[in-house]
Amino acid sequence: MDALTDLLDGPRARGAFLLRASLSPPWSIRVQDEAPLTLVSMVSDDAWATVDGGEPRRVSPGDIAIFRGPAPYTVADSPGTEPQIVIHPEQRCTAPDGTSLSGAMDLGVRAWGNDPDGPAVMLIGTYRMRGAVTRRLLAALPSLAIVRGEDFGSPLTRLLGEEVGRDEPGQEIVLDRLLDLLLIGALRAWFSRPDARAPGWYRAHGDPVVGPALRLLHDDPARPWTVAGLAAEVGASRAALAQRFTKLVGEPPMAYLTGIRLAQAADLLRESDATLEAVARRVGYGNAFALSTAFKREHGVSPQEYRTRANAPAVPGAPAGAPGPAGAGSGGRAGASRDQRSPRSVGSARTAESSAVSGMKGTTKA
Repeated sequence: MDALTDLLDGPRARGAFLLRASLSPPWSIRVQDEAPLTLVSMVSDDAWATVDGGEPRRVSPGDIAIFRGPAPYTVADSPGTEPQIVIHPEQRCTAPDGTSLSGAMDLGVRAWGNDPDGPAVMLIGTYRMRGAVTRRLLAALPSLAIVRGEDFGSPLTRLLGEEVGRDEPGQEIVLDRLLDLLLIGALRAWFSRPDARAPGWYRAHGDPVVGPALRLLHDDPARPWTVAGLAAEVGASRAALAQRFTKLVGEPPMAYLTGIRLAQAADLLRESDATLEAVARRVGYGNAFALSTAFKREHGVSPQEYRTRANAPAVPGAPAGAPGPAGAGSGGRAGASRDQRSPRSVGSARTAESSAVSGMKGTTKA
């Protein structure tokens, strides 16, 4: 297993939010959902992506924009169009004045927008969870990375676009895996650019000595590794491996291994009911006490406290890895999470929402 595979294997998409958006200009969406990672691919028409504090950047058909949360960002038909839609945590979609737009923007199964026949079509995929294993990956990305279509050239975007509107048994798993493949392909293209500042662990993958050492550590982090033992496996001296590994990766082999183990421990604490003793054995610690000591040094809290916090109910406004634009409930429909309203109030609210959306089409650009 290589470093990129391991980084994506833990936090891979599970019930990820996926959506096909259709929009007529002028349109502008401000996203402040605090999700850790979102992919936006333009199918037709250009868009402009702007991270708060950054310059607007064009996203053309075939391009993939990777947004690293939790910083807010805007996607619009033009840099001068003021936001008309705001995406909040907990899947809430509103106008800037707070008026709910969830119902009015819902165009069907994983379909959303202000016009079902709008010329601007984009695919949106958001990773809901901020798995601990993703820290190293997120740290390697800028707040906005745009992979140009000519550098990617993959059929995955087209395939995802075909599958996103289907509602069949097992469809959620199909979409999750397609999103993972799209992310891996986009990251490969991004890190392979001549001017890319790829992280050390990614560049070191191709090294004849450090590359195999990295794969061994990721394949079996629970093994009682030593630098000497790792060096023997890759046919190098202990001193040569330690020096080369530290130079290319940016940290010594055992420090890198500790990071893998503690990240996997955090994922197990969050996603399983395994005892602390069982978690310790699975990630390479002799007992729960040894894991607890290392874990608290790294995370600042005990494993039990980490598990309690990770499994606590989400609080609106907290960085909980909420889905991206429009939000999707467990059924995968845009705007599925709505206020609990009576049938009578739903009717009047829909009228107000429709008026708000209709007004967006006549809004002038700033």
